[in-house]
Amino acid sequence: MLEEVIIAVNKSEYRSHLTLRWRGGALSEIDLDLLRRRAAPVRTDEDTVALVRRLAIHYPDAVIAGILNRQQRTTAYGHRFTANHVGNLRRHWNIDRYEPPPTPPEGEALTIKQAAAALDVATSTIHRWLNDGIIAGEQLTPGAPWRIRLTDDLRKRVAEEAPEGYLTMYQTMRLLGVSRQTVWQRVKRGDIEAIHVRRGRKKGLRLKLNCSRPDLFNQAS
Repeated sequence: MLEEVIIAVNKSEYRSHLTLRWRGGALSEIDLDLLRRRAAPVRTDEDTVALVRRLAIHYPDAVIAGILNRQQRTTAYGHRFTANHVGNLRRHWNIDRYEPPPTPPEGEALTIKQAAAALDVATSTIHRWLNDGIIAGEQLTPGAPWRIRLTDDLRKRVAEEAPEGYLTMYQTMRLLGVSRQTVWQRVKRGDIEAIHVRRGRKKGLRLKLNCSRPDLFNQAS
């Protein structure tokens, strides 16, 4: 019955005109509205939203904004983050606001500078301990501040004078016949105890072999 359909589209007015030619020559004309394409919504990238979700458990909005800016992240409109931006983002994605826990974990969480002051050591010492794996630090993401838990165990790693039986790194390497890297590996495993001496001629790192490990001298690494 239908032999031909002619479609004319007017994009500027979002209209189309259809001409239908039926068998026998009869014509029908129809005007239709075209669907208007919606502009893509402007949204913060999913990776940033996921990061905010992780950070919000530990940090208030102002600190999160600083972390995002240090990572050179921007809002959906290309602006630097502020605490207000982070708050709006949280509310839009139903991310809970940071609340200090009623029962904090063991040891106060301090910045590197605060931990160095509490232990009476240089900040470079704390950085070195973190890099060498002597102590643990918390950093949720690159750019986030390091947090050091000031526990009793950490306090014991600092002494005024070197106790009996503690050796220098060089002496430990000679005694075990291993490299510096191997010594550090054993410190991280707990085979060797490490402390920092703050005063006197023996100031600095001192190590002590853990005698509770009879196989220490027989390990290859």
